[in-house]
Amino acid sequence: MDKKGFTLVEILLVVVIIGILAAMVIPNMAGRSEQARQAAAKADIEANLSTSLDLYEADNGKYPTTEQGLKALLVKPTTGPAADNWSGPYLKRKKIPTDPWGHDYVYAAPGSHNPTEYDLSSLGPDGVESADDVVNWMKDDKK
Repeated sequence: MDKKGFTLVEILLVVVIIGILAAMVIPNMAGRSEQARQAAAKADIEANLSTSLDLYEADNGKYPTTEQGLKALLVKPTTGPAADNWSGPYLKRKKIPTDPWGHDYVYAAPGSHNPTEYDLSSLGPDGVESADDVVNWMKDDKK
């Protein structure tokens, strides 16, 4: 008798092997998405928003104040100090971006960490100031 097909043991063995492979791969993929969010926040802080803020400063001789905030990159501030040479909007998408976790970026000028410029940060996945924040200043002697 010559039957073709798989036995129950063979099928169970394949299912177990697939389960083991999935258990090894899925956690690695989950970590990668968090790394991608961290990299996106860092790119926003160190390139996109900082370039826009530098253009604002080049036009007006100073960065927007904390009160004017990042909104000054989109519309000319109505509160002092005056931005007489404002020639924005300075953000290409014409909206203030949020960080990859959906929180607003935290902006302060002059900054407490960068007193001659500004502090810009993302509060990270937990949305509160903690060790997972992405910042534009040195943190424990690391960038």
